[in-house]
Amino acid sequence: MATLTLSKLEKSFPLGKTQRRVLHGIDLTLNDNEFVSIVGASGCGKSTLLSIAAGLEEFEGGDVLVDGRSITGPGLDRGVVFQSYTLLPWLTARQNIEFALKAAGTPAKQCREIAQQHLELVRLENAGDRWPGELSGGMKQRVAIARALSYRPKILLMDEPFGALDAMTRHQMQQLLIEIWEKHRLTVMFVTHDIEEAVWLSDRIVVMGQGVIDSTFPVNLPRPRHEEMSRDPEFIDLQHRVLSRIRQPLATH
Repeated sequence: MATLTLSKLEKSFPLGKTQRRVLHGIDLTLNDNEFVSIVGASGCGKSTLLSIAAGLEEFEGGDVLVDGRSITGPGLDRGVVFQSYTLLPWLTARQNIEFALKAAGTPAKQCREIAQQHLELVRLENAGDRWPGELSGGMKQRVAIARALSYRPKILLMDEPFGALDAMTRHQMQQLLIEIWEKHRLTVMFVTHDIEEAVWLSDRIVVMGQGVIDSTFPVNLPRPRHEEMSRDPEFIDLQHRVLSRIRQPLATH
């Protein structure tokens, strides 16, 4: 499907009369169909990195490439899902998806059919006519995922998408995401604070320090991954090693 490359990225934010550097020399490639989680302490630059990859944030230096082509803004090759559901409250679930399709230039007569297909993909085929205010948090996020996938992006960028959900709903959403990823073989960048979630979902985990990539951990656990795998010694050991790496830079400051 697609390769995403972030090359020598530099990003700063104004801080009074000075600049606060939030990303420095970031080099990262997500390979075709790879699921990569980005973890790190709060404020380390994870969400900024994802926003740059989405084309939503400007940067001072470096390059972002999709299949070797520089990108300068949002595009149909990348779908984005945030922690906040960002659904338009005056549109039904189906209309929220149709709105994105129309903005992407999809012929109007095809929008309803594609929207319904993607509601079925996230198991909301009977909720298309409901308003966002009538949906639970998990259902809203499923609509957001359906909307992001509706125009068939090559890459899915997800920033703490399940962070506001209760534990049971979160687990259900993780399982659904894996099923969708395995079916459509997307390239996924997934920002999370949850180390167990990162191990469960990923092919590779990238640990960020303060504005830099600190280390990378391959996840060699077999797929498909079942619930009992979370009790596997290899699973638990990888969790501990990732968490230790996140905490180590903090202990040295």
